[in-house]
Amino acid sequence: MKMTKAPKTMQHSEPSADRRHVGTHWGFYSHDGLDGAIRPMAGDPDPVRFGGELPADRLAPCRILRPAVRRSFLEKGPGYRAGRRGAEAFVEVSWDEALELVAGEIRRVRDEHGNGAIFSGSYGWSSAGRFHHAQSQLKRFFNMNGGSVRSVQSYSYAAGEIILPHVIGSTDGLITGHSPWSQIVGHADLIVMFGGTPLRNAQVNAGGVSRHETRQGLLDCKEAGAHFINIGPVRDDAAGELDAQWMALKPGTDAALLLAIAHVLIQENRHDTGFIDRYTVGFETLRDYLFGKVDGVIKDVAWAAGITGLGAQDILTLARNMASRKTFIMMAWALQRADHGEQAYWAVIAVASLLGRIGLPGGGFGFGYASVSGIGQPAPAVKWPSLPQGQNAISDYIPVARIADMLLSPGTEYDHNGNKRIYPEIRLIYWAGGNPFHHHQDLHRLVEAWQKPETIIVHEHWWNANARHADIVLPAATFLERDDLVASGRDSFLGYSTHTTAPPADVFSDHEILRRIAKRLGTEAAFTDGLSESEWLEKLYAEAQANAALRDISLPDFPTFRNTGLIEVESQNADRPFLAAFRADPVAHPLCTPSGLIELSSELIAGFDYADCPGHPAWVEPVEWLGSKLAAIYPLHLLSCQPHDKLHSQWDHAAPSRRTKSGGRQPVRIHPDDASARGLAQGEVVTISNARGACLAVVAITDAVMPGVVQLATGAWFDPADPSKPGSLELNGNPNVLTPDHGTSRLTQGPSPNSCLVEISRFIGKPPEVRAYRPPDLAPDPRSKASNGKECP
Repeated sequence: MKMTKAPKTMQHSEPSADRRHVGTHWGFYSHDGLDGAIRPMAGDPDPVRFGGELPADRLAPCRILRPAVRRSFLEKGPGYRAGRRGAEAFVEVSWDEALELVAGEIRRVRDEHGNGAIFSGSYGWSSAGRFHHAQSQLKRFFNMNGGSVRSVQSYSYAAGEIILPHVIGSTDGLITGHSPWSQIVGHADLIVMFGGTPLRNAQVNAGGVSRHETRQGLLDCKEAGAHFINIGPVRDDAAGELDAQWMALKPGTDAALLLAIAHVLIQENRHDTGFIDRYTVGFETLRDYLFGKVDGVIKDVAWAAGITGLGAQDILTLARNMASRKTFIMMAWALQRADHGEQAYWAVIAVASLLGRIGLPGGGFGFGYASVSGIGQPAPAVKWPSLPQGQNAISDYIPVARIADMLLSPGTEYDHNGNKRIYPEIRLIYWAGGNPFHHHQDLHRLVEAWQKPETIIVHEHWWNANARHADIVLPAATFLERDDLVASGRDSFLGYSTHTTAPPADVFSDHEILRRIAKRLGTEAAFTDGLSESEWLEKLYAEAQANAALRDISLPDFPTFRNTGLIEVESQNADRPFLAAFRADPVAHPLCTPSGLIELSSELIAGFDYADCPGHPAWVEPVEWLGSKLAAIYPLHLLSCQPHDKLHSQWDHAAPSRRTKSGGRQPVRIHPDDASARGLAQGEVVTISNARGACLAVVAITDAVMPGVVQLATGAWFDPADPSKPGSLELNGNPNVLTPDHGTSRLTQGPSPNSCLVEISRFIGKPPEVRAYRPPDLAPDPRSKASNGKECP
């Protein structure tokens, strides 16, 4: 007889109507539902303090409170512009009129040009919730209305997302599936961090955070005796408590350093030949490249010293230390957001393979430790639910970072992952849940691209650049103003997020906005599946219960869950290193590569014949770096990191972000030597410039950045001095007016913001006032006057 196990019952607190939580990308906060105040949840060992201050600025002057339409669009229709998008005034209209305009534009473009002329843009970061996830809502809406062109990949790790399946068969070790801390703490003697482990990034996670444990994981490694090495241009990308050795590397040269390490390991016979023979292919091709048989250049420590700025003896010592100790290699996501960023990822896998400890405790590699929260935590025991999006009838897509190329060059052929593709001609953009004027590069170029479509529709909370460059703006509720289920694929919790306050009278959730449009298009029943928002939450929770039951886990009933607010499921997955099963038996557990093994060189990629991405790890010189000829004109390398005072550009108007600025402007970090050479003093307003544009910032002098490098965090709302003029001076310190907008390579087409050279000079005269946080001009309705000039009744 088959025996059945008693189901495991979830541990949770007793239900309480007073125990309410709101779930965010940066953690859970408790509240009483009365005054709108939120407090970091008890039990989080390293909570994000800035979240508790945000509700105070929920109704700031820049909040969008009514639907609005660009004035000349309202007067004369799609495609007409009295001026440039971003420079015109808006007219507030009723919801009925706004929704009729939106539904009419979708019908018109669909009927005249087909659904392939619609781009449904979103980046999903407006909510950590499983239901109120704007990207999922928007995709479901268009999939129920004939489909739309979409984007693939992520700005965070686009190059890694493509290269890793070629090398190790999946994106495990990049997105999820990392070696957990338990397999690093007490096992690794040496932890080598390429790009550091900046804890500002570990504050956030796409699906929310129950407890911030990255700092403690790193400290536990130190307590257990691990030594840390931070390789990169910024010293405090590694927390001071780690006492990490800093090797100040020129930005963009990690691949060259790794190739020299590989050369040392092979030349001195310190590589694990048994591992190479059993678990990899392509070693001979890589070896020939390292020893100069391909291009006549030997990739030794002297060669790498000339590129990286590190001493040859230091590189040699590093390689020998890595070979003689149990070494775990961490590499930040940021390193592949640069010209040929694929190469550093491929090269680190090659070095880890030569060391031979992949799949063992304390050995191997992982990408993104501290790039977001949750990496290094055990995988959740339950598959958490998400809003079903349906099927998209349009198969066309673009790489996420190529939107400006698509709009500026429709019909143009481009390469992507071995395929030839054609950019579609987009007539209508519908954007919800993200801000392209934050995460895209070369914003002046994006502004020009944004002039091309006939119609642009956005959902927004605030009058930021995304709203200002639209034709129709629909005000959306924030995470504080709606209920949701919150869960992460990197964590073990499931939370019920309870609104702290009702949204303003004329503001609705993304779902409600799309439901009303769907009703006008005749697809409301398909879009809602006949369910209200609260019924959708119950349905998604029931799916979580069913998934849990498959693992013999019993979740509480929905009312108990809703009142409790947060439950956690202890992981039942085996606690083992990344690629442990492959290590144990590569025949029974092959990788999803052509060979089933780690591909130190790839015949498939070599067959694509991309000069900017050869078939093995290689040093391919970036377009912009401190060793290029352009450095004679722009001698400073700009790094645009994530901010520590907010998530991306969200709530940039709020008190936590305002507090980190000086005179309302972003600080740019610069080494004392570079400041002195330019006669710059702490707190001065400066112009940061290159051929793509210029922005203002204030000087922050620090020796935490190496000479020749400056650091300007992203997230400041784009604020051109004169939006009616192309290339106008940006007033608010947005680094993406400076960063280049081209693909990392023809293989991956990822973004390359960290390959960026600039110059800095003192701003002469009185700096213009930052105006990003004011609402735009709101004009009277141009249709409200009769032909005789008198007001219509």
